[in-house]
Amino acid sequence: MSLLRHRRFPRTRASVRAAREFALATLMEWGITDRHDDIRLCVSELATNAVLHGVPPGRQYLLRLSLDSNLLKVEVLDSGDGDPEVREPDAEGCGGRGLYLVRELADEFGVVDHSLGKTVWAVFKVAAPAGPEYPGL
Repeated sequence: MSLLRHRRFPRTRASVRAAREFALATLMEWGITDRHDDIRLCVSELATNAVLHGVPPGRQYLLRLSLDSNLLKVEVLDSGDGDPEVREPDAEGCGGRGLYLVRELADEFGVVDHSLGKTVWAVFKVAAPAGPEYPGL
């Protein structure tokens, strides 16, 4: 059995906090009790990148969370051009660390290009929820 939740967010800085809150609420609803900090940070970084670099004005991005057994996948889909690039952190710089952090914190990380836009995703191994609410997981 797998679970799926998604939500669209506008191209605003405030949407990054809303995306984190949506992700945390979903984790709690699904009974995931570990890796909250890693997952929320990665959601924040992916949403920030979508807002700053991926979503054209007037458009939205989609945050999708899916859980299959003990694998939680976080995906951010946007309709913008560009190929996200993981850069090594620069000790002197004040930006450009987002995808590096995602790559380091997630168990898997990648980008899928579409004819319009892309999906940036990260997978986290989590403790499988237990209990009658989650049969088969």
